[in-house]
Amino acid sequence: MSKILIARGTVITHDKTGIINDGAVLISGDSIEKVGSTKDLLSEEYDYFIDASDMLIMPGMINAHTHLYSALARGISLKDAPPENFVQILERLWWKLDKVLTDEDVYYSALVGLTDCIKAGTTTILDHHASPYAIPGSLDLMAKAMKYAGLRGSLCYEVSDRDGHEKAMEGIEENVRFAEKIKGDKLLRAHFGLHAAFTLSDETLKRCKEASRDLDIGFHIHVAEDKADQDYSIEKYGERVIERLERLGILGHKTIAVHCIHINEKEMEILKNTDTIAVHNPQSNMNNAVGTAQVLKLFEKGIMLGLGSDGFGASVFDEIRAANLVHKIINSKSTVAYAEIPAMALKNNPSIVERFFQCKIGTLTEGSCADIILVKYIPPTPLTVSNFWGHVIFGIAGAKVDTTIVGGKVLMRDGVLTTVDEKSVRQKSTLLAEKLWERF
Repeated sequence: MSKILIARGTVITHDKTGIINDGAVLISGDSIEKVGSTKDLLSEEYDYFIDASDMLIMPGMINAHTHLYSALARGISLKDAPPENFVQILERLWWKLDKVLTDEDVYYSALVGLTDCIKAGTTTILDHHASPYAIPGSLDLMAKAMKYAGLRGSLCYEVSDRDGHEKAMEGIEENVRFAEKIKGDKLLRAHFGLHAAFTLSDETLKRCKEASRDLDIGFHIHVAEDKADQDYSIEKYGERVIERLERLGILGHKTIAVHCIHINEKEMEILKNTDTIAVHNPQSNMNNAVGTAQVLKLFEKGIMLGLGSDGFGASVFDEIRAANLVHKIINSKSTVAYAEIPAMALKNNPSIVERFFQCKIGTLTEGSCADIILVKYIPPTPLTVSNFWGHVIFGIAGAKVDTTIVGGKVLMRDGVLTTVDEKSVRQKSTLLAEKLWERF
């Protein structure tokens, strides 16, 4: 079992130890063996040495909701009139794009997104995939990309009735097949993907619930991202989205309810009582002009609230900055969200992932998963546990990630990817995107 010693950096442990100046981390296999001072750990045996001088040694960042399949849409032009609301954004962009994705598109869009993650210091992602005319085996292609790139994460296929009964059944089969196939994998997990309540009938949701009965994986679904989701649910079913999902048994300890923007206090209580995870995606929500989740109220209710990007980008640091600002604006108060946002990114996201992975994550402590990033950052002012968040917002979030390690495997060193040939991947993805845009 090979050992890596990272030393001479500032260790940010994210636990009671806090910060170790001139600190070191010893990795053994896929986990952390020791954390301490450089002086103490240099006496240990190791196979590979990483000099972290003038860098922070930190736990890798976690993206609690993203869409790798969106990568090939970067720069695309719509052929219809510009969308005027969220439903039109779906109809004129995403639901047209996902229909023309091929198997090759699925694989390379995943690789593009994963290279972005590595460069941004994102080591774990919870992905939500759609390719209705390339469903069977699509999660295998994404898993292949994940294995090649080396990231940790969870995959699912979004079941929806919008493309007809046959496609909905294919989506169910893909989720079940993939979940059974990857049992026991160290870096991969599965969720049961659902698009959103307004594109799923009660009958289909019941089928999904039944199909997932013996899998113990939880669901991953968009919830009340736009008011149209609530309006549809109330008009057709006489109940709000969260109420309907509870009735059908979709909520629970391993279920991820994404967005949760247009929900009321009763729905928040249901999320709390079912121990369902909610995920906030600030940049995507602002981009789609759908509103902003009531983060402060969700925290008051004691709901497990994580932070994601919804495919808007790969950097969790960018989402941190956006979340920090948007809640100050909507609350007209400069001091709000200073505790909630770091809790989401640094505490809750790791806690969410630990519901699916049997290892300690998000801290640099003995026995934790060796998911580590090195960030080039020389503090211009004192750096302490009490002011660390200020350094994140005003400095670390904009700093360059030098090294990314997942499960003890070095995925990037000195800013150069070690597992993926980024240039060839992007040359291939550019050719695929040109053809995709023609079909689109």
